[in-house]
Amino acid sequence: MNQSVPVIAVDGPSGVGKGTLCQALANHLKWHLLDSGAIYRVLALSALKQNIALDDEQKLANLALNLPLTFDTSGSEVKALLNNIDVSKDIRTEQTGGAASKVAAITSVRTALLQRQRDFRQAPGLIADGRDMGSVVFKDAPVKIFLDASAESRAERRMKQLQDKQNHVKFAEILQEITARDERDRNRTVAPLKPADDALIIDTTSLSIQDVFNQSIKYINKELAL
Repeated sequence: MNQSVPVIAVDGPSGVGKGTLCQALANHLKWHLLDSGAIYRVLALSALKQNIALDDEQKLANLALNLPLTFDTSGSEVKALLNNIDVSKDIRTEQTGGAASKVAAITSVRTALLQRQRDFRQAPGLIADGRDMGSVVFKDAPVKIFLDASAESRAERRMKQLQDKQNHVKFAEILQEITARDERDRNRTVAPLKPADDALIIDTTSLSIQDVFNQSIKYINKELAL
């Protein structure tokens, strides 16, 4: 791992705006972007397609070690490719998100994917989006940001996203799924979802995307002396 390359680690639960912030930071700084959640989602999708049980540790770890995953960064949005097929939309479903949370709790799976994530650390810098970027994967990151928000506000955001795509959804179901995912992610024995000790914590519940970006870039400029 090239420790001379700076990393901005952005962690937090589902629906707090990590993806939007990280994309904006990557565009602003012209740095590389790692969406670690997409890696786990592609793994979960591949397991579902192959009818691999989500508690079969050995098969999931083997799948993680040999996952035919690549990212296409040539367009305006990063595309996740599984066996060279664009699965970017497939991995954003509630089913895949829930499955990803389950496989991410398995120690052998996280170990298998650890180096794969660290390999994204390339000059001039990396924006790392995830749940344990600052606490585990890039402990030496000079900038660590943890986004949080109430479960209700995150459920509202997710419902709006799905409604915009003409999906019929119920708020109560989305809230229940987010709460269950939080419970799994925060209480798993390996790499639980929590802020790193030296992370800047931003509550995005009542903030706009621009507010979050402004707070983040001000902190980044100070910490990296940009």
